[in-house]
Amino acid sequence: MSPFDLKAWMQVHLDRVEAALSDAIQAESPAALGQAMRYAVLDGGKRLRPLLVLATAEALGDARQSAAALNAACAIELIHAYSLVHDDMPCMDNDVLRRGKPTVHVQFGEAQALLAGDALQTLAFEMLTPQDGSVAASAQATCVALLARASGYQGMAGGQAIDLASVGQRLSEDQLRQMHRLKTGALLLCSVQMGVACVAGLPDAAQTALARFGQALGLAFQVVDDVLDVTADSATLGKTAGKDEAADKPTYVALMGLEAAKAYADDLADQAMQALADTGLPDARLAALRGLTAMVVQRNN
Repeated sequence: MSPFDLKAWMQVHLDRVEAALSDAIQAESPAALGQAMRYAVLDGGKRLRPLLVLATAEALGDARQSAAALNAACAIELIHAYSLVHDDMPCMDNDVLRRGKPTVHVQFGEAQALLAGDALQTLAFEMLTPQDGSVAASAQATCVALLARASGYQGMAGGQAIDLASVGQRLSEDQLRQMHRLKTGALLLCSVQMGVACVAGLPDAAQTALARFGQALGLAFQVVDDVLDVTADSATLGKTAGKDEAADKPTYVALMGLEAAKAYADDLADQAMQALADTGLPDARLAALRGLTAMVVQRNN
C-alpha cells in the first residue's frame, strides 16, 4: 500500500471548500458588503477546521460528495473568519495584518468590517440549513446546535472574553487551559463533532474517542500558536508576531517556558493520536486525521 499523501488529499478538499465558499459569498451585495466578506474569507488561511470536518466524515465512511459534510465545513470556516474580523478590530486586539494582508477594518473601515463579520456569522447557519432536501433535517439541527454552542458564550466568544479580561494577569495552568478550550479548542472540537453528525450510526465509544481527539488537538493547536508567536516572524505567520507578549497576554510560553510548551504540544499530539486509535476505525480511514494532527504540531504559521 502506498503511503498516504496528505498534501494531495488536502488539495482536493481545499479546492472543494474554496469553490463552495466563493459561490456562497456573492460580490454583488448592498454597499459592497460582499467584497469585504470575500476579502475576509477567500484565498487565505489553513482551512484546518473544514478539513477536520471532511476528514472525520470520510473516516466514518462518508462519500466525498456529501452535501452535509461540505456545508458543515464551509459553515465552520465562515464562523472562524468572522471571529478573526472582529478580533482584529481596534476595540479587541487592534491588529493590522491577517493572512499576510491588511486586516478587514484596515482595508474597508471599521463599520464595514463589523457588518462583514456579522454577515459571515449568519451565512454560516444559512449554509447548514439548505432548503433543497440535500441534507437531512436531523443533521441540520444537530450541526446548528453544535456550531451555535461552540461559537457562543459557552465557547469561542466566552473564551475571547476571558482572554481580554486576562491581559496583564498570570493565570494558572487550569485557567489558561479553560480559556483556550473555549477560545480556540471549541471550534476545532466542533469540526470533528460536525463531521460525526454528518454520518449516522457511529457507536458511542467511537464518538467519545473522537471527542477526546478533538479536545487534545484543539489545545495542541493553541500551544503551538503560543510558541510561534515567540519563535516566528510576521512574514512567516501572516499576522503580527510577538503581539501576545507585547500585550502582556497569558500564554503557555509565559506560563511554562518555551521548551516546556513545545514538549506539551508534542504530548497533546500523542494524546490525539491515541484517541484516534481508540476509535476502533481502520487505520487507513484515519490517515487524513493523523496527517492533520502532525501538521498542527509541526506547522510554522
